[in-house]
Amino acid sequence: MKVKISGNSAQEIFTSIRQLTSDGQLMAGDLLPSVRELAEQLGVNRNTVSAAYQRLSKAGIAVTQGRLGTRICQEPSAGEQEGITDTALFDLADGSPRREWLPDLNKVAGHTQLAQFLYGEATILPQIYQYGKAWFAGACPPNFDLTLCNGAIDTLERMMAAHLVPGDKVVVEDPCYISSANAIRLAGMQVVAAKVDQYGMCANALKAALEKGAKAVLITPRAHNPTGASISRERAVQLREVLSHYPEVLVLEDDHFSLLAVTPHHSVIPVSTYNWAVFRSVSKGLGPDLRMAFVAADKESIKRINTRLAPGMSWVSRVLQSLVYTCLTTKAFQQQLNAAKEHCAHRRTTLINALAAHGISIEQTTDGLNVWVPVTGDSQAIIYALSRKGWLVRASTSFDIDEKSQAIRVSVQNMEPQTAHQFAADLAAIIALYMK
Repeated sequence: MKVKISGNSAQEIFTSIRQLTSDGQLMAGDLLPSVRELAEQLGVNRNTVSAAYQRLSKAGIAVTQGRLGTRICQEPSAGEQEGITDTALFDLADGSPRREWLPDLNKVAGHTQLAQFLYGEATILPQIYQYGKAWFAGACPPNFDLTLCNGAIDTLERMMAAHLVPGDKVVVEDPCYISSANAIRLAGMQVVAAKVDQYGMCANALKAALEKGAKAVLITPRAHNPTGASISRERAVQLREVLSHYPEVLVLEDDHFSLLAVTPHHSVIPVSTYNWAVFRSVSKGLGPDLRMAFVAADKESIKRINTRLAPGMSWVSRVLQSLVYTCLTTKAFQQQLNAAKEHCAHRRTTLINALAAHGISIEQTTDGLNVWVPVTGDSQAIIYALSRKGWLVRASTSFDIDEKSQAIRVSVQNMEPQTAHQFAADLAAIIALYMK
C-alpha cells in the first residue's frame, strides 16, 4: 500500500484513514494493513490499531472479514431493487403481484368512512389495533403489543435503530431478499450468512453465525424470497432451540407474504428471547401504495419504536389505516384476496409442472411469487442465453451473500400455461447445451 496512514492513538488512526478515503487515496475494496503490520509501522500497540479498525467498521468506512483482512467499504447505495426492470424482454424478473389481483382503490375509498384527526390523538385506529391483536394471537410469544410501520423494510430499519449500533452483525438467509440485505448494509450493519434449504434457514448455519457474535437474526418464516421456502414445523423447533441459548439476540420474523401464503406460519421465536418482532406487510396482497405493516413485538420494542415515531410525527396515516381495514374486513375485497392467493399458487404450480415435464425437477415445498431453479454451470451465462430467447429472469448473484448458489429466480405472476411450457422448453435446451 502506497498511501501513508498516520496517528499515535486509535482516534488519530481512524481520522487518518477516513481522510485518505475521503480524498480518494484509499478506494472501495482496498485492503488495509494487518493490525500487526500497521502497529509496527506506527510504533503503537496492536490494541490501538484494533480499536481504530473497530471504529472504522462501526462508521461504515471499512469492513473486517476475518482472515481476509480489513477492506474499505463500497460507497453506500440503494443497491439492486425489486420490481425495477427496463427491458423489451418477457419479464419473469419482476416480483410484483399482477395489477388486476389488487383491489380497485376507488371502490375501497367508496366503502371507507374517513375522518379527520388532530395531533395528539391516538395514532392507531382502535379497529386496526384489535384486528392486529387477533391476527397475531398464537403466532408469536404471548404478552405482546402491537404497532404499525410503513412496510416490512421500514419495520426492519426501525427495529435495528432501536436495538443495534453500526457495526453489529445481523444473520440473514443465504440467499437473501435484495431489499433486506441493502437496508442492513445501509444502516452500517454487517450481514452474516446462514444457509437456506427447502425448509428454511438451517439450524446449524444459524448456530455457527451466532457463535461469530451476531446481535440479531432476520428470518422469513414462509414464502422466502428468492427460494420460496417456508419453515416447517420441525425446522421451527430446531431454530427455536438454537435461539433459546441466545436470549439477548434480537429475533425478527418478516412474514411479508402472510395475506397470500398457502403454507402455515411456524414461529422460531423462543419465549425466552428478550427482544423480537413479527411483522406482516399488506403490500403484496393490497398493493405497494397501501404500504403498511402490522408489527407484533415485545412491549419494550414497541415502546422504543413508538417513541422514535412520535418526535417526527411520522406515524402511519390513519387514512391509510382506514383503507387497509376496509380491504381486510369487507367481503368483496376478502374474496379478491382469496382469488389472488389461488391465482398465485396456480401459476407457481403451472411453472413447476412445466419444468418437470421438460426434465427440470425442483423442490415442491414453495410459496410466494417466485420459483427458484438451480442450474448446472454458470447462472450468468444461462441468464444471457435466456435473454437471447426473449426471457428476463433474475440471477442468483442478486441474492447471494457468501455462497454462489448457481440458480435463477423466475417470477410467476405472468405465467400462463403456454408461457410456462415455452419457457421450460427453452431453459431445458440451454441447460442441455451447457452440460455438453
